Amino acid sequence: MKYITIKDIARHLSISVSTVSRALGDDKNIRKETKEKVIEAAKRLGYRPNPVAINLKYGHTNTVGVIVPEMVTPFASRVINGIQEVLHTKNIKVIIAESGGDPEKEKENLQLMEGFMVDGIIICLCSYKRNKEEYARLQQAGMPMVFYDRIPYGLEVPQVIVDDYMKSFFLVESLIRSGRKQIVHIQGPDDIYNSIERVRGYKDALAKFGIPFDKNNMLIKTGMTFEEGKKAADILVERNIPFNAIFAFTETLAIGAMNRLRELGKKIPEEIAVASFSGTELSNIVYPKLTTVEPPLYQMGKKAAELILEKIKDLASPNHSIVLDAEIKMRASTPRLEVY
Repeated sequence: MKYITIKDIARHLSISVSTVSRALGDDKNIRKETKEKVIEAAKRLGYRPNPVAINLKYGHTNTVGVIVPEMVTPFASRVINGIQEVLHTKNIKVIIAESGGDPEKEKENLQLMEGFMVDGIIICLCSYKRNKEEYARLQQAGMPMVFYDRIPYGLEVPQVIVDDYMKSFFLVESLIRSGRKQIVHIQGPDDIYNSIERVRGYKDALAKFGIPFDKNNMLIKTGMTFEEGKKAADILVERNIPFNAIFAFTETLAIGAMNRLRELGKKIPEEIAVASFSGTELSNIVYPKLTTVEPPLYQMGKKAAELILEKIKDLASPNHSIVLDAEIKMRASTPRLEVY
């Protein structure tokens, strides 16, 4: 598709590019007849102003980049809905990129956003150990950045999170109070700081009730997908590890494990209770419905958008850390538990 530019209009009318530009900009120093001739030619040729070029003239593009690890579950889309709700009222468009959980692709996406000259970046990162130098470089170059859910631990940045440690502690404590003491944790990747915090909450809940912790039998390390949740269940069965409850890093792992256990004839929750963090609508459409910790994703997106607007307005504004309250939703995949 060929885009008509002011150069095409100028060539068509045999006048200068600057005259066309000033006429389209309603410059008072341009004769009325010339303005009318330029406007008529623009309509006839199908000229449309380039909003990016116009905004760049004033030092901004009215765009914000959003980088997410995945779009398989509704997690990212709910956050994006919140972001767009806020930015739309300011006439700011959103450019979305997916890293696929790959730090190298995330770095490419960061550089892509920089190349697009976005006014700011909102990101849920892949690894708190990787790309720190890139985040620092962008910030030093004057790029406003806000992190949500997964953060670059150790860097002072604007961020919107939930209390992974405390909610994990409460959920595991509730499993214990329901009579389940052989609880295994399907752990997330070591380079996601949320994973470290959820393991800490899990272990401290066990310690509170005097339940011995054996990392070889109680921590199953996998990836993040449904398939890897299924593999985690197979590992538990193959190793003949005694367990009557699973606490999974995310609902994708929990659903994968739960579906596999049901295939193997295990009754959920009568024999094995299953619960997870990072619940979304998916937890309501599986059988049995999954007990989860559900972050307020829409609100998380809105708060992230508010923070990026603040940073765009004043890069020197404080780096706020907002901790939102996640809700534990008790469902049929666990026995009746105490609600916090």
